[in-house]
Amino acid sequence: MFTFAPTEGQSKAELHADLLEAARALTQDEPDGIANMANLAALLWQFLPDLNWAGFYRMVGGELVLGPFIGKPACIRIPVGRGVCGAAAATGQTQLVPDVHAFPGHIACDAASQSELVVPVIRDGTVIAVIDLDSPSPARFDADDARGIEALAKAMADRI
Repeated sequence: MFTFAPTEGQSKAELHADLLEAARALTQDEPDGIANMANLAALLWQFLPDLNWAGFYRMVGGELVLGPFIGKPACIRIPVGRGVCGAAAATGQTQLVPDVHAFPGHIACDAASQSELVVPVIRDGTVIAVIDLDSPSPARFDADDARGIEALAKAMADRI
């Protein structure tokens, strides 16, 4: 049994380092990508405060398809290039959005979401998935969060 939890009062850098260590430990010997994404979604939810959605969209047949997540029911398919997730998939670049309502073409799966961080998961130069984090608070995510989730995406690319 695994017991992973953030430490109260730690810096964001320490929190993201602990999250990455927990992710590595949890996925180390598991070859099933879906199982690993499910556990990673749970870790994200547990480690990162002030979220209302945490999970994955997988690249399937040229579009993003809903993967394991925690939160309210979500959009099942997202075209590449559409919304925040689609922009991350199209560009291969992290999308740090302080106000989702100001993002052109934002897809509102949960009306409570105010800010979003989407990080592409890239394997062999190809986007295979995106990690999607939503918050009910405006400007919830910052550059430290982006760096932390980018490190997680890079470390997990061969495990999902």
